[in-house]
Amino acid sequence: MSGTALAVLGTGSDVGKSVLTAAFCRIFANRGVDVAPYKAQNMSNNAFVTALGGEIGRAQLVQAVAARKVPHTDHNPVLLKPNTELGSQVVIHGQVVGDLSARGWWKEMGRLQTEAYVALDRLIARHELVVMEGAGSCAEVNLRPRDYVNFEAAHHVGAPVVLVADIDRGGVFGQVVGTLACLDERDRAAVAGVVINRFRGDVSLFQDGVGWLEEKTGVPVLGVVPWFRGFRVEDEDAVPLDAMRDPSGAADPSKVRVAVLRLPHISNFTDLQPLSERGDVELHWLTRARDLSGYDLLVLPGSKNVRRDLAWVRAEWGSRIAAFSGTVLGLCGGFQMLGESIADPHGVEGPTGTTDGLGLLELSTTLAAEKTLSQVSGDWDGVEVRGYEIHMGVTEGADWPVHRQGRVLGSYVHGLLDLPQACNRVLAAARPDVELEAGTSMDAAREDALERLAEHVAAVVDVERLAGIAGLQVLAPIGRTRRPLRTHP
Repeated sequence: MSGTALAVLGTGSDVGKSVLTAAFCRIFANRGVDVAPYKAQNMSNNAFVTALGGEIGRAQLVQAVAARKVPHTDHNPVLLKPNTELGSQVVIHGQVVGDLSARGWWKEMGRLQTEAYVALDRLIARHELVVMEGAGSCAEVNLRPRDYVNFEAAHHVGAPVVLVADIDRGGVFGQVVGTLACLDERDRAAVAGVVINRFRGDVSLFQDGVGWLEEKTGVPVLGVVPWFRGFRVEDEDAVPLDAMRDPSGAADPSKVRVAVLRLPHISNFTDLQPLSERGDVELHWLTRARDLSGYDLLVLPGSKNVRRDLAWVRAEWGSRIAAFSGTVLGLCGGFQMLGESIADPHGVEGPTGTTDGLGLLELSTTLAAEKTLSQVSGDWDGVEVRGYEIHMGVTEGADWPVHRQGRVLGSYVHGLLDLPQACNRVLAAARPDVELEAGTSMDAAREDALERLAEHVAAVVDVERLAGIAGLQVLAPIGRTRRPLRTHP
């Protein structure tokens, strides 16, 4: 079996490539196509652990679920996890291979490309269609000679390109025309369509804009996608957090008031998404020191550089955390910070040494050279817990899955709050007087959001034309043939 591919590239970062890739995966899966997602290289500290114990970006988890596939490292063969301002941990085929500076990444590009395309070739051999997501802007002319994630990946498998532009940020005509003008002849010829994303207002008023773009560029506009309302698909990176941090007002006292410290090297912030979906919780992301007395629950999330982020927490928040009388929850790196010390004898996060913790838990952590990667499930005093672990540290004497000492809780389990009963146990510890919602699992919420997303996008994008561009011959009627979950990538 040998399939075809479709590349979804962008005029810039955060224009909606990840979400539209997920939408296309679900649309085609619902029309009987054996489809799989792919992103050659992702840069994100939001990671997921596959059933086989490999790391991939969370965006590819969502896309795999959208395609009705079990997430696999082939869906994201290269993952860069920034751990300093100029460097990243490098994960290839799900496993850590070391750290690279920006300059080192440039030198290693050939190796990364080779490994990325091995995975792409495997997917093409196994599936009817591979929907490939690009990275950032596909028209960075200074990076083009070594850019293997955008047009070079598309050329590798002969994939036509759909260019995504974001009208909400303004300048959409310049985005599209400017991007095409920056491309060489071969790249330009691969662009088979444009999708305008995040339109607000009456879409019919943009028809003259569509006509202008098609006349100016000679590339068809396949659809104008209105802003999503009433549902939310998980975010790939921390950009959205920067737009909603440090609210000016006080939290609503009728709800469970939750403050999350937006760490400089925050990772897996999607652990907190279940709280943002609830009507009985008000969630605030904080970067600037402020009084914490108006909150019931303080969360220290995961970190890609725990010792550096711990130094920031101690300097900016130390006295306020010490005075906080509510419940404290530490997740992964945040859990390690709550202990008495973090030792780094191998220099995992920089110079060797030991950093004093916040002293809220009578535990100490040693950073290990080998990373723990596993999916986990278990029982927390009668409540089911499911999730996964990604960490370099070993915390001796910690109870699993949740360690509790008075009002302080800590856990290595990413996804601890995904199941409503476990989430409610944490919330009840913080505010026993609030009547909590029954809640819904994140798996169910994700499935509902993906179906809504697919319906939303299919209503405004010419799916039949998109299928023709991708080289698909016949599509089944919507919902007529839904392939079962595949157990391989």
